[in-house]
Amino acid sequence: MKRHPVLSSILLLGFAVGLFFWTRTAPSQASAAAPATTPAVPVLTETHYGTCKASSDGIGKTYHGREISHVMGHPGIGWLERTEREKEEAPSKAIAALKLAPNAVIADLGAGSGYYTFRLAPLVPQGRVVAIDIQPEMLAYMKEELRARGLKNVEPHLGSVTELKLPDASLDAVLMVDAYHEFDHPAEMLSSIKAALKKGGRIYLVEFRAEDPKVPIKLLHKMSEAQARKEFTAAGFRFLENRPDLPWQHLMVFEKP
Repeated sequence: MKRHPVLSSILLLGFAVGLFFWTRTAPSQASAAAPATTPAVPVLTETHYGTCKASSDGIGKTYHGREISHVMGHPGIGWLERTEREKEEAPSKAIAALKLAPNAVIADLGAGSGYYTFRLAPLVPQGRVVAIDIQPEMLAYMKEELRARGLKNVEPHLGSVTELKLPDASLDAVLMVDAYHEFDHPAEMLSSIKAALKKGGRIYLVEFRAEDPKVPIKLLHKMSEAQARKEFTAAGFRFLENRPDLPWQHLMVFEKP
């Protein structure tokens, strides 16, 4: 049978239009089928980093105008554990000044040999101390000591140079003893600390006093109160006080608003 040319054209056009709409997904269906957008990772738009000619004790990188010092590695464990430390630094007074609830979770950041960690543990019998260091050798030494001392509420934790690697809002407090000035990514670390702290959580920052030339410590391993306040307030922390308890060091307290 011979097809009518006009009728054939109409049928062909109808088939093409139907095929077009059949192969397309309705806008609402496309939206439902699309995968959820992954939230963007926060990027620090201003880090306040710079460079300088490296001094004998520094790395040639600056933060808010302060040259960052070299890290004291695990061969320095003997110095951390020296018997004169109580007389020179009075760590028992520093620990007594901390306001910790028995169930508090506190991070000892830059824990090193665990000198402060072991002394913090009895203060939080229902809580725990997260002892963070970036050197596996320090953590290995600490684990041996923990077994010998029988402490059960200490968690050795390997961090990185840029983050704590802890869940958000998981800490009540962070203690840093003569460690912060060695952080080679302080902006990123302060951001990570802020995320890990609960609202109202505190930072206890212990650093040798740069204002006192009588303190027998190399200059880059000291910090002034003004410099510390500049760096921590720029990172969004509130300065509370600088306690005068210690013979050689500042004991500065900051809070996450």
